[in-house]
Amino acid sequence: MKTSSELRTILKSIDHKSYPAYKTIAGEWNFQKYILGIDHVQGDPFASPSSLRIELSCQAAGIPEMYFEKSCARIALQDFLTRQFAKQFEQFNFKAKGSGKSGLLAISRCGQEVLERSACKIEKGKLIVRFYTGFPAFGRTINAGELDKILFDFLPKCVESSLFYKNLDKKKLEKAIFLAEDQEELRKLLKKEGFVAFVANGSILPRKSGVSELPLVGSVPFTSPVSMEQAFILPHCGEIKGMGIPCGVTLIVGGGYHGKSTLLEAIQSGVYNHIIGDGREYVVTDNTAVKLRAEDGRSVRNVNISLFINDLPDKKDTTSFTTADASGSTSQAAGVIESIEAGAKLFLIDEDTSATNFMVRDEFMQQVIVREKEPITPYIERVRDLYEKAGISTIMVAGSSGAFFHIADHILLMDCYHAEEITIKVKELCKERTDFKLRAHTFALPENKRVLPVFCRTEKNHRGERQSNHKEHMKVKANGLESFSLDKETVIVRYLEQLVDSEQTTALGYLLRFGLEQVLDGRRTVQEVVKVIMDTMERKGWEAFCSPYVPCGLAMPREQEVYACLNRFRG
Repeated sequence: MKTSSELRTILKSIDHKSYPAYKTIAGEWNFQKYILGIDHVQGDPFASPSSLRIELSCQAAGIPEMYFEKSCARIALQDFLTRQFAKQFEQFNFKAKGSGKSGLLAISRCGQEVLERSACKIEKGKLIVRFYTGFPAFGRTINAGELDKILFDFLPKCVESSLFYKNLDKKKLEKAIFLAEDQEELRKLLKKEGFVAFVANGSILPRKSGVSELPLVGSVPFTSPVSMEQAFILPHCGEIKGMGIPCGVTLIVGGGYHGKSTLLEAIQSGVYNHIIGDGREYVVTDNTAVKLRAEDGRSVRNVNISLFINDLPDKKDTTSFTTADASGSTSQAAGVIESIEAGAKLFLIDEDTSATNFMVRDEFMQQVIVREKEPITPYIERVRDLYEKAGISTIMVAGSSGAFFHIADHILLMDCYHAEEITIKVKELCKERTDFKLRAHTFALPENKRVLPVFCRTEKNHRGERQSNHKEHMKVKANGLESFSLDKETVIVRYLEQLVDSEQTTALGYLLRFGLEQVLDGRRTVQEVVKVIMDTMERKGWEAFCSPYVPCGLAMPREQEVYACLNRFRG
C-alpha cells in the first residue's frame, strides 16, 4: 500500500493537467492513523462527485467493544458516527475553491430514524466511513493544491474529531446506544406479552410540517387511556408506561383533525428506532407491520386475490391475477395478499387512503346490489379470519362507517389529540341497535369460508439478453422517495409509506437488481428469492450488491419493502 507522502507527490505532479489525470490517485493510501480509499474518481468537475472512504480498526479508534457487540447497538453507533462526521463536514464543505462541484464534502444526511447505512459500517473489528468529495478544478484542469488542502488538512481534522472515541461526547454516545437497546428490548417484550404496538406516555406524535419530520413544538403529549395502559421495565431507562395495543382488531375513531391519522402514522413509523429528541423514541411497533392503501394503476402479477375478489364478469382468473393497471380495490386486495406473503403480522389501514368498496359495503347497497352480483368480498368480512386463522392483526382509522364497530376488539377515540378507549360503550350501543341482527348477518363470513392462499409464485428470469457473465449490470437511478429505475424500467414506490429515507429507495434498486440478475431463475418462489437477497445482505453486506465499489448513500430497507418492489417491477 502506498503512503500519504506518495499521494502528495503525485498530486504535485498532476497539478494543472487535464482533469482525467486525477484517476491516477485512485486506490488506497496509508495515512498512519487510517487508510484513505479513493474508490471512484469523477470524470469532470461537473459530474457526480468522487467516492472516498476512511478505514481504521475499532481498536485504533478506541471504541469500546461492548458498543458494537449487539446489532441494535452497532447500528446506533454507526448512526451516531455518521451524524458526527456530517457535522464536521459542514465546517469544510466548499471551503476548497474551484469550478463545478469542487470542494464538496458530503455524507449521508440522517433523519429521525436510526437506519443501517453504507455511509458507516463496523464489521470484523473495522470501522469504514464512506463519503463524497468534489475534486477541485480550474475550469476542467486539475487544482491539486485545493485537493491537497482537503485530503491533508480538512479530512484529518474531521476524522480525528468524529471517529476517535476520546474526542466524542461520550455521554451522548452512551445515551444513543442505551436508547437503541431499550427500544429493542421493548420490541421483544411486546411480542412476548401479545401486543403489536406501544405508544409511551409523553410521546410527541405530530410532526412540524409535511416536509419536516421534526416534532411539532407545542403539541399535546400523548397519554394512554387508563384501560390500555401498560408498564414495562427496560434495561436502561427503567419503568416506562404507555398505551399497549393488543393483538387483534383495533379501531381508531374520532372527528376530523383530532389526531387519528397522526397516531396511525406514528405507529407505522414505529417499525424503526428513533433518535433522542424525536418525540417518538418509545413508539414501537411490530417490525413486520405493513401500511396498506389503494394504488390505482399499479401492476399486479400472478397474485391470488380470490380471498377478496371472485367471479369477475369477464371470467378472469383471480387465483393467479395479473393486470398492468389495477383499480383501487384490486390493488388493495393484492397488497393484502402480497403482505401476507412477505410475513406481515400487522396491517395498518387508514380509511382515507383506502378503496371504499374494498373496505365495506353498507346494508342498503347490499340490498340494491345482491351478493351474487358483487365480485368483491370487503375487508370487513375477512378481518376476523385474518387474525383468527393467520394471526394477522389490524389497526385501522375509520371515520365514515360504523360497520367496523361490530368486529373490533378495541375501539380508541381520539378527541383533540387525547386518547380514550370506548370499546365497552360502543359495544353496548351495537346491542341496542334494532337492526343489529341484520348487521351481524350481513357482515358475517359466508359459509364457504376461504382459506389463505398457498404461496408458490415463481418469477421468470429477467436478465433477458444480458451477457451471461453479468458484467453489464442494469443501471440504478433513484428519484427520492418517489421511484427508482433499473435501466429504462421505473418502479414506483411513492405509496410505500413506511419508506422514510431516499437512501432506502436507492438501496432497493441495488437489491432488486441483484434479485433480477442473479436469483430469479423461474424455479424459486418469490419468498425464496427475497430470502436469498436478505441472507446475502446478512452474510456479505453491501459489497455483494454494488460493484466495483460500495457508494455512500444507501440505507437498509425492510424485507417487506423488498417484496413490494419485486411485486411492482413491470419488466
